[in-house]
Amino acid sequence: MNIFTMGGLGLENEEHAGRGGTHPAVCSRKACRAEATWQLLWNNPRIHTPERRKVWLSCEEHREWLEDYLQTRGLWKETIPFAMTTDPGEAS
Repeated sequence: MNIFTMGGLGLENEEHAGRGGTHPAVCSRKACRAEATWQLLWNNPRIHTPERRKVWLSCEEHREWLEDYLQTRGLWKETIPFAMTTDPGEAS
């Protein structure tokens, strides 16, 4: 299972359901639908093991805001470029 295809299709994606099309990963910032270009890796040391990494995706516009949000709370680990794989089986 791929984290980018876990949810239901939603109204905006129903037209693509029969075509097997892929949908771009979008920014994690609330109400942003821009295509993601960055991965912000983080963990909460109070509940996660040190090696565990959670991922928020970000567009160029919201990268700095999301980094600041995570850094202020001591959760941010690193930011790396995001390139969505064309084969969902490659991402785990």
